[in-house]
Amino acid sequence: MNKLGCYTCGAPDALQAFKDRTYTVCFKQLTRPVHGLTGHECAKCGEVEFDAPSAERYAQAGDELIEDAKRVMADEIKRIRRKLHFTQKSAVQLLSGGGHNAFSRYERAEVEPPKPLFVLMRLLDRHPELVAELETLNECADINSLLEQKQQQREKARPPLSL
Repeated sequence: MNKLGCYTCGAPDALQAFKDRTYTVCFKQLTRPVHGLTGHECAKCGEVEFDAPSAERYAQAGDELIEDAKRVMADEIKRIRRKLHFTQKSAVQLLSGGGHNAFSRYERAEVEPPKPLFVLMRLLDRHPELVAELETLNECADINSLLEQKQQQREKARPPLSL
């Protein structure tokens, strides 16, 4: 049996051949299994080196996962926005504060939406009754009240002006 030295940790005779394994490609929290991969694995550090055809299939699966995820996220953003009866402009104003065509770019999968925005959209999809609460929070009446209190405290703390 011909064992090779590991390219990563340098352990001699540590690479062991494997065949027909499944590895999972990950993108953020999204995953996709890739079956039937062949290559070598280091018995010491666990580093994996695929053979050329397996490396190509693994890389292609990763690229496809990214493209599929971008398209699915874009379609979800659009579906949820429409369900909530938001225009792209009102969605930007209420949810993201981004540029005026941010949602257009998200929905065309040109730009990936920020994770907090995507999570918020999914939350509103499950609980549309929270839209009214969100609108109230966006008015910032509570924050303006706190700012007013802060200003009053600052004015009280200032020494009186001497003439």
